[in-house]
Amino acid sequence: MSPIYLDYNATTPVRPEAAAAMMPFLCEEFGNASSIHRWGQRARAAVEDARAKVAELVGGRPSEIVFTSGGTESDNLAIFGAVSDGAQVVTTAIEHHAVLNAVEALERQGTAVTFVRVGRSGVVDPCDVATAMRDDTALVSVMLANNETGTIEPVCEIARLAHGRGVLMHTDAVQAAGKIPIDVRALGVDLLSISGHKIYAPKGVGALWVRKGVRVRPQIFGGRHERERRAGTENVPGIVAMGEAADLARRELATEPARIAALRDCLERGVIERVPHVTVNGDPARRVPNTTNLTFEGIEGEALVIALDLQGISCSTGAACSSGAIEPSHVLTAMGLKPEDARATLRVSLGKQTTEADIARVLEILPGVVARLRAISPVYQKAAS
Repeated sequence: MSPIYLDYNATTPVRPEAAAAMMPFLCEEFGNASSIHRWGQRARAAVEDARAKVAELVGGRPSEIVFTSGGTESDNLAIFGAVSDGAQVVTTAIEHHAVLNAVEALERQGTAVTFVRVGRSGVVDPCDVATAMRDDTALVSVMLANNETGTIEPVCEIARLAHGRGVLMHTDAVQAAGKIPIDVRALGVDLLSISGHKIYAPKGVGALWVRKGVRVRPQIFGGRHERERRAGTENVPGIVAMGEAADLARRELATEPARIAALRDCLERGVIERVPHVTVNGDPARRVPNTTNLTFEGIEGEALVIALDLQGISCSTGAACSSGAIEPSHVLTAMGLKPEDARATLRVSLGKQTTEADIARVLEILPGVVARLRAISPVYQKAAS
């Protein structure tokens, strides 16, 4: 049987259309987009076409899009570029490490950082964010959708509160782009990060939307690329592919998320019916359509991932960049899960290639795998006795 991939939140395969769009710019159309001759101008035209497509995916203007190397750089550019010395930053305890490690670096340099807690559902209370803000707050950064649970945060309400205090608002939308509609004007944010390889484009390309009038200090120095916001020769093939992927994702928002949500819900119902002592983590309604996060009492999540992989099913315990970490998920522990329960968790994230047959096969295999692991788990056996 063909292997089943259910780790789309870690990365997605490159769409054939995106791969086809980038191929000419790897070989025949190899010009530098900053050159003024015909080779350069064709590359520049392709970059600007892609910029317009990415802008349309998030409801922004092309001039507001800064191409980067990915979501991590976009988050870093937003945070380091917007925060001055002596200012405060407010964020949440469940952010991706691209945000958490960036603000912790600022904290080591003397910036005050406040980490707002979340409830058991994984949703941050906008009032808690408002309470955390001070007169010297420069930036609030709250992700739009959590990478581990899929929970959608109340970014619009938080942005309104931040702007009422004259504070800039950044959101990491890496796990939201292409899964739910995004309109930066309606959200009310000032900075928004997305990543190519989460929307079926190649790795190594991303974008930061910067609202017109907002200034970010560059973090990479060199030429005057990207309107002097991000130096370095543009990754033309990657940018072209990201533009094509963004355009296709936008066109499919009316149908694809609903199809995937139905499969996700079928999987959840089937697991709960077939496997005892399972908990779904995160808000059951306020989440992106492709993600479920399940705690299987009494087993190790990594052991479950390995056992499923041996059966041809690829999932994860959480963020790919945290694989192999000894500590339990910071997201789940921030939500109030005990460390042993956080370690007993499986993240399943669906995507374009996921089919009904895939879900049926997972439901056929997963209960037996869990039962075998629990049979050799002293923790589960003790709890069951």
